[in-house]
Amino acid sequence: MFSKNDWKNRRVLILGLARSGTEAAYLLHQLGADVTVNDSLAFDENELAQELQSLGIRTVCGSHPPELIEEKPEVLVKNPGIRYDHELVQKAVEAGIPIITEVEAAYDAAPCDMIGITGSNGKTTTTTYIHEMLKGSSRQPLLAGNIGETASKVVRQASSDHVMVTELSSFQLMGTVNFRPNVAVLLNIADAHLDYHGSKEAYIEAKAMLFRNQTESDTLVYNADDPIVCSMVESAPSIKIPFSTKKKLADGACLFDGWLWLHGEKLVRETDFSLPGSYNIANGLAAAAAAAAAGAELEQIKSVLRQFGGVEHRLQHVMVWKERTFFNNSKATNVPAAVTSLQAFTQPVILIAGGLDRGLSFDGLIPEMSNVHGLISYGETACKLLEAGESAGVPERHQTETLEKAVELAIDVSREGDVILLSPACASWDQFSTFEERGRTFIHAVEQATGKKAGNHT
Repeated sequence: MFSKNDWKNRRVLILGLARSGTEAAYLLHQLGADVTVNDSLAFDENELAQELQSLGIRTVCGSHPPELIEEKPEVLVKNPGIRYDHELVQKAVEAGIPIITEVEAAYDAAPCDMIGITGSNGKTTTTTYIHEMLKGSSRQPLLAGNIGETASKVVRQASSDHVMVTELSSFQLMGTVNFRPNVAVLLNIADAHLDYHGSKEAYIEAKAMLFRNQTESDTLVYNADDPIVCSMVESAPSIKIPFSTKKKLADGACLFDGWLWLHGEKLVRETDFSLPGSYNIANGLAAAAAAAAAGAELEQIKSVLRQFGGVEHRLQHVMVWKERTFFNNSKATNVPAAVTSLQAFTQPVILIAGGLDRGLSFDGLIPEMSNVHGLISYGETACKLLEAGESAGVPERHQTETLEKAVELAIDVSREGDVILLSPACASWDQFSTFEERGRTFIHAVEQATGKKAGNHT
C-alpha cells in the first residue's frame, strides 16, 4: 500500500478507539506498523478492540496504564475528542513523543490529492457542495472526515484517480504535522471550542494548520469578509482565492449585482440559488472556487448551485406542498443557530421550536421573529418559547407536547407562501436520542400530514 513514510515495524500507540482510532489502527497495521490500541472500555464489552485483536493488534482496555508511554512508542495517535490534558497525552508530551490524529496518518497514505475544509460554521454544507461539484470531473471525489467515514478508512479505497474531499475540525488539525491539502478552504472564525483549546488564539492556531504546509503550487480559498481569516492567511505562500458576499472581486468568487460570480464569470442568478440565506451563498461561493481549482466542470458547478437541496438536518429543504415550503433545521440545538436560520428567510415563517430545558434564556430569538407569524412550541421548553413569542408579538402561538403534533398545528395555521421551519433552538434529548432522530421524525410527520414523500414539489 502507498505511503509517504515507512511505517514498517514502527511502534504506534493509538489512544481511544471509536471510529477514528479504530480506522487508524486498521490503516497503520496494514502499513506494517507495530500497533497497540488503548481504550477506556473494558475488553469484554469492547467489540472494536476484539475485532482489532483478532487481526493480531495488541489491545489494552479498561484503563490507561502509564507503562504504555514508558514503552516509548514512536508515535501517539490520539482520538480528536481526547483533550491534551489527558494523563497519557501529557506523559507523551513530556517524553517528546509526536502526537497526531488519524488525519495525519490518512494524508501520509493518500495516493491522491486532498481538499481540506474547515471553519467555525458551514463546513459540512461546503464539503458536500464540493463533493457534488466534482462529480463527473476527471477525478472521482471521495467524501471523508467529520461528514461521513473517517479519512483513514476512505484513504484505503483511494487511488491516484480520486480526490479526497475532507471536512476537518480544529481538534483534528491540531494533531497534524506534515498534512498538506492541495486545496484548502477556510470559511470563517467564531468563538468555538474554547474549553478544549484554552483560548481563541490557540483555536485560531489550530485552524491555521490547514494551510501551514502549503506551497506556491497549492490553493487556499478564504473568506474575504472575515477580518480574522484575512489576517490568518496574509502570509500564506499558496495561491489565494477570496470569496465574498459583500464586495465585487475581480479574481475570486463573489455575489454582485444579483449574480454569483467566479473569476469574473457569471455562475447563477441569486434568485436561482437553491438554498436560503446569505451564509449559504458564502458556502456555495467557497465551494465553487475550491471545486474549480480541483478540476470541476463549470457547468456542473452551476448545476449544483441551482439544485443542491442542503445537508440533512441543516436547513434541509424537505418539500413544497400547497405553496408551503418545509425546512428541517434540527441541527439548530441552540439559540444562535436558530437565529441564523430565521435570518435566512424574508417570507413569512411558521417556527417549530422546543426540546431539552437547559435553563437558558430564549430572549435572543425575540428580535429575529419579526417575520414569524406562527410559533409552535413543544417539549420541555414549550412554555419558555411561548413567552419569547409573546414578547416578539408573534400573532399565532401554540403549545403542544410532541413534535408530530407541532407539525399538524403548524400546517393548520399556515398560509400559502409560508415557510414551515423546524429550528428547535434546543438540544433534542428530552424526547430524542440525537438531533438526527428529531429531524427524521419531523420529515416523517410532514410526509404523514401532507400525504407526500420528501423531495416532492406540488
